[in-house]
Amino acid sequence: MALARLDGGGIKRSRASLVGGIAVGIGVFALWAAIARDLAADGIGLLALGAVVAGLVGLWIWRADL
Repeated sequence: MALARLDGGGIKRSRASLVGGIAVGIGVFALWAAIARDLAADGIGLLALGAVVAGLVGLWIWRADL
């Protein structure tokens, strides 16, 4: 006998999770830029990499609903 899920089996993501993911992404990028500046590793390529990493972390926070 298969058990039916009460919530339809779908993962619910709230607006708070989206806002949290965006806030964490901005925070990660700010920390990345500050550390890069302190290490004298400024450059558009390094900042672009930081933006990609920050975006992926923010996306993970949103999708994982943390």
